[in-house]
Amino acid sequence: MKAIINGKVLLENGEFRNLALLFDRKIRALCSREEALAGAEEVIDASGAYVSPGFVDLHVHGYMGIDVSDGEMEGIRTMAAELVKNGVTAFLPTTMTLPWAQLEKVFDHLRLLKTESERADFNGAQILGGHAEGPFISPEKKGAQDGGAILPPDADRVLPYRDILRVMTYAPERPGAAAFARKILRESGIVLSIGHTAADFKTCMEALGLGVDHFTHTFNAMSPMHHREPGTVGAALCSDAYTELIADTFHVHPALFPLLMKAKGDRLCLITDCLPAGGLPDGEYTLGGRAFSLRGIQCRLPDGTIAGSVLRMNEAVRNLRDYASVPVWEAVRAASLVPARAIRADREKGSLKVGKDADIVLMDRDMRVVETYVRGRRVYRAGENNGGKD
Repeated sequence: MKAIINGKVLLENGEFRNLALLFDRKIRALCSREEALAGAEEVIDASGAYVSPGFVDLHVHGYMGIDVSDGEMEGIRTMAAELVKNGVTAFLPTTMTLPWAQLEKVFDHLRLLKTESERADFNGAQILGGHAEGPFISPEKKGAQDGGAILPPDADRVLPYRDILRVMTYAPERPGAAAFARKILRESGIVLSIGHTAADFKTCMEALGLGVDHFTHTFNAMSPMHHREPGTVGAALCSDAYTELIADTFHVHPALFPLLMKAKGDRLCLITDCLPAGGLPDGEYTLGGRAFSLRGIQCRLPDGTIAGSVLRMNEAVRNLRDYASVPVWEAVRAASLVPARAIRADREKGSLKVGKDADIVLMDRDMRVVETYVRGRRVYRAGENNGGKD
């Protein structure tokens, strides 16, 4: 048994300085320092750092040169090992809109990697499944997606992968989209997310009425809000659906962060939408075979179209805290418990509740990650060569 003492423990409803954490593979107790010391074989002194639940990233295309859409298993393993440095302890590798046969290859590999990442000796963030961003999207709002690979909604293509897909982004205005949504929601646990869409407010609300309850990277690649036609953005803000935010201050102006927090509360879900250029210097890169350039925090195709981001999740938490003027625990909740709830994984993930997986992150006041634990195993410590420690 291990204990973390002398930290600022971040629970889903506040920050607590008089608690210690006792854990093995699971969170065993939130208790006093004395009780933790009495029950622990190993003691970790947080020295005033934040003790946070691990982050859950539902939308991440790549990192450190790795592109999920390439479907290379070793690359995704490397990505899992690198993301823990940003406090991510569980994630959904996310595909672009690609030819269906290529997507099937990625899904098959993710199925194997998901099982592999559940092993006690896996040295990285746990893979909870996949997020398919397309191919059933709007050509009008495709953004950086490949328009030539867009397909009409087809549930029969998707259902063979219901065991590995946790989220699928789709456009509800496409012909056949309502029947597609009904079948997916009836026959699987896949979360359908409205995104890359030109849908009007009425169409979005009809989709929500079917049981759809998620929006992909709010404000980006969706019909905007107007006072006479609220559009997809209006549906996201007015409903109780989970709503993603790329909090890099470029995709969405930070002046809107307080509005999103007030409108969405515990339904606001931080994502990174990170591309393979994440963690790398400015330069030229590819995503799903499409070239893009990175300059600062901006990723663009050659025609100027905005692609994804190079955001790290701990940076997203810091940005939400600072620009929305919310306490750290509330910003952390948007990166941990809210995304876990969104994909119905909150029985095991997302908070430091007793009985859940011991996915724990220690961070300093600037949200720099000091240590990361995945199911009780230390997989990262700043300044060390990290190979994992039981």
